[in-house]
Amino acid sequence: MTRCIIWFEEGVVVTLLRTVRRQQQMTLDELAEQTGLTKSYLSKVERRLSMPSIAAAMKIARALHVDVGQLFSDQAAEAQFVVERATAPGEQRYWPVAAAMLAKTMSPFIVFPTEEFSADGHRVHSGQEFIFVHAGTIELNYNGSITVLDTGDCAYLDASLEHRMRSIGPIPARVVVVANNDTREVRK
Repeated sequence: MTRCIIWFEEGVVVTLLRTVRRQQQMTLDELAEQTGLTKSYLSKVERRLSMPSIAAAMKIARALHVDVGQLFSDQAAEAQFVVERATAPGEQRYWPVAAAMLAKTMSPFIVFPTEEFSADGHRVHSGQEFIFVHAGTIELNYNGSITVLDTGDCAYLDASLEHRMRSIGPIPARVVVVANNDTREVRK
């Protein structure tokens, strides 16, 4: 499987997306068509001007036939057990869990939501998501309906409908998101 890296390292998005896309002889137009993302957005990701959301990364991974975990690791490997140590979020909004583990059926992330809903319009993907609020309080906008989730609360949702979250309250939120990226089509 081809390796593709998209992640913040000291505030810089490291990307081999263009290399992988070109190795597969795929144009930006073709990748945009397969992902439902705009050519302009994908170009910004390739040029390190934009950081893809979890949903966008999953769409890109599916189109390029790479494991979404490989989008976040330059040391992907066959593993049966991975331990992730606690770390401060820094500038990262998404922290992939077990990124180096290949062939996962789930894609777990630690998410550090901002105080505003993201303007990123790519908040849908096939599959399902499990969301657990580890710290703080969030507002979850699911298909236009707002739900407040406090520390210890969780939600399970159909990810083919628009969803996004933001941190509210005095404690910055830390959220565990586990996405399952199946092959069913995204609802329109």
